[in-house]
Amino acid sequence: MVAAVRVHQTGGPEVLKYEDVPVKEPGQGEIKIKQTAIGLNYIDTYFRSGLYPAQLPFVAGNEGAGVVTAVGPGVKGIKKGDRVAYVFTLGAYSAERLLPAERAVKIPPKIDDKTAAAMMLKGMTAQYLLRRTYKVKKGDTILVHAAAGGVGLILCQWAKALGATVIGTVGTQQKAELAKKNGAHHVILYNQENWVARVAEITKGKKCDVVYDGVGKTTFMGSLDCLRPLGMLVTYGNASGPVEPFNLGILSQKGSLYVTRPTLFTYTASAKDLQATAKDLIDVVSKKKVKIEVNQTYALRDAQQAHRDLESRKTTGQTVLIP
Repeated sequence: MVAAVRVHQTGGPEVLKYEDVPVKEPGQGEIKIKQTAIGLNYIDTYFRSGLYPAQLPFVAGNEGAGVVTAVGPGVKGIKKGDRVAYVFTLGAYSAERLLPAERAVKIPPKIDDKTAAAMMLKGMTAQYLLRRTYKVKKGDTILVHAAAGGVGLILCQWAKALGATVIGTVGTQQKAELAKKNGAHHVILYNQENWVARVAEITKGKKCDVVYDGVGKTTFMGSLDCLRPLGMLVTYGNASGPVEPFNLGILSQKGSLYVTRPTLFTYTASAKDLQATAKDLIDVVSKKKVKIEVNQTYALRDAQQAHRDLESRKTTGQTVLIP
């Protein structure tokens, strides 16, 4: 038996129960990992609340890092003692876990365990958003909502390195300074300013090539108004709730716009795509083009408090749980 955080019924942070769970030996194609750090992500709250359905009970969490302690039959390329990190649906909030070997990514010595655990989901999300969903290039102007959040800080740094002009929205002055420090050229305080009007002002009326929106419901329509004709709105998260149904005709009225709702799990469905996405991320982190800031650390037993702080927007950058 190992310590884990399990959900028996969906709801608020109080449904996260710290308890002992069994862990088997690895089967065909599986590895066992002793986890050293676990990433906290907004998607964890979607499973916990029931927004994303899952079979109950389940161990929460979708990202972690650790050391391989056992290897099942048929596993190639990974051995006992290897340091690995991963993104895999559920099961992460645990001291030890089983994982399909093909979903594990080997971590080089220059990247520590906390960084590895904190960067996989958000970092690979930033990779596919910037390099595949809309391929950001030098001279583009982009808008990043929640620019001081986990994905936002990575998007700002990486997009700046690609030569884009980065506009970010944040809720507080402290977060504005953090976003600027991490590559945002312009920062808008959405609580104090009309952010749609400010985007138009900053861009001299040209607006943005792409908007990266992890907020969802409250920013969706305004995000459309920040796009140039033929621009793309990438709505990749629901921090304020899911986007409500809307009339597709609005896209034509606002300039033949594109809207997409991508997920990391689609973009990394194959082992080949997963490894290529992770390699690109590891490369930019190793070269220090992107710095992964782990700004909060909680004990695994304090997962309830970690979720409360995340949902009340008290966290910045990356957060990890330590078993």
